[in-house]
Amino acid sequence: MIGGFFDRYHAEWGEAEMDWFEDLLAEDDVDVMAWGLQSQDVPGKFQGALIEKMQKLDYVDIPS
Repeated sequence: MIGGFFDRYHAEWGEAEMDWFEDLLAEDDVDVMAWGLQSQDVPGKFQGALIEKMQKLDYVDIPS
């Protein structure tokens, strides 16, 4: 999930977005996935446009 999000969006990111992502990588994967799936509240430092894009899950390939 995290890798797919990076692959889909990183080309349009600047330094601030890359810093945000690096901070996100320091968090537990289980927490990041819960934030992406909206099953757990997102901490204030990660709230905003990037987590909202992550929550769309449009970068996850789900086979039929």
